[in-house]
Amino acid sequence: MSRMIFSCLLLVYLMACTKSEDVERLAPNFKSSIPDNNATDVAVTTSIEIVFDEVISLIPNHGITINDIDVEVETSFTKLLFTTELSGSTTYTIIVPAGSLVNTNNVPLEEELKIVFTTKDLIETTINPNLVGENSSKEAVNVYNFLIDNYGVNCLSATQACGAWNLNEAEWVKYHTGKYPVIANFDYGHLPYSPANWIDYSKTDFVEEWWINNGLIGASWHWVVPKYEGSTEYTYKPDETTFRTSNVLIEGTWENQVAKQDLEKLANYLKLLKNKNIPVLWRPFHEASGNKYEYNGGSAWFWWGDAGGDVYKLLWIYMFEYFESQGLNNLIWVWTTQTKDADYYPGDKYVDIIGRDIYGNNTTTYFVEQFEMIQEIYPNKMVTLSEMGNVSRITSQWSDGAKWSYFMPWYDYNRTNDVHSNTFTSPDHEHANSDWWADAINSDFVITRDEMPDLK
Repeated sequence: MSRMIFSCLLLVYLMACTKSEDVERLAPNFKSSIPDNNATDVAVTTSIEIVFDEVISLIPNHGITINDIDVEVETSFTKLLFTTELSGSTTYTIIVPAGSLVNTNNVPLEEELKIVFTTKDLIETTINPNLVGENSSKEAVNVYNFLIDNYGVNCLSATQACGAWNLNEAEWVKYHTGKYPVIANFDYGHLPYSPANWIDYSKTDFVEEWWINNGLIGASWHWVVPKYEGSTEYTYKPDETTFRTSNVLIEGTWENQVAKQDLEKLANYLKLLKNKNIPVLWRPFHEASGNKYEYNGGSAWFWWGDAGGDVYKLLWIYMFEYFESQGLNNLIWVWTTQTKDADYYPGDKYVDIIGRDIYGNNTTTYFVEQFEMIQEIYPNKMVTLSEMGNVSRITSQWSDGAKWSYFMPWYDYNRTNDVHSNTFTSPDHEHANSDWWADAINSDFVITRDEMPDLK
């Protein structure tokens, strides 16, 4: 009986040994790669890795190459990680020779592994070296040149005034990160009410101080018009007014009279900045096409885009030429695309920078696609993330290839309306919380105000 038991145990032992020896003889197997084998249109920012089905290590003089050149490569558990930089419009062939790596049982890779992929064509950009305005001020030229010098290398930070005419959002960023953004952006949307005790665009002391401290100034205009002729109620929504965009350029119409009065009033406010030698990143008539190209039934959100692209372009040029006639040579003109809206583009002669506004999207690849698409359409213009909220971190966007000139989260009225309130100290924010900002501010490529040169 004992002999039978011994025989059975011996058989079990031999079977176990045989099974263990079989496992040890198995070589590591290729599982997947980034990029995929035979992939095309691969972004140059893609990190290359090859994954095996078990933990691996490299042998000395492994001989792994990319396009027949030895490359730096390291292992991380089951992965081969490459540190090579990619170029556009290039086919790459990775060769992992048989025997170049082993598993934990020291069994080598049995067969040569070959991965081939092709990177996408790089967008060729030649940014226009000159501003579109005639006789642009020295300071405007200095700012524009600074943007060009940093384009694709660094990204400027920006905040939007809470409501219209203050630095509250910039102060909130400073409170939570210790640094100010570069660009303080304002809005002339309350033009019909200024001057008043709650809004007065003639009070520019804090704007001047920002510029003196090497910050930059931006401005937009949510241009509100009367809801009907003679009304003292105002709106920017086309379905809330009888104001017709197509009548603005027709002499004698009430729309034409309103437009002339508003442009004159605004020009006088902008001259206050011009007279202080303060340049302005000027972004009027933004998001003109609304969502009319995104889906059936889409429409323009603002009255200035409601009559279509042809009328809109004439309106933009009308403002441009009027401001030029008023000697406003301190403006850098920023046009905002909604994409698919080329028929709204005023033309290269009237635009310095292309903006894009994006909200509620945390997919980094979407931002890269948007940036690349816009840059390809407008290869002689810088592209900026002119408005944003609740989006992926700017560090992720940048590292994946969305090289915006600058970025600007929109304001949170309830958070920053009163800098002395308890709500102001909260790290929460409707569009970009303090963690989002800290990640941006602490990155090497994001410029803050303290890092700015004197551009006067």
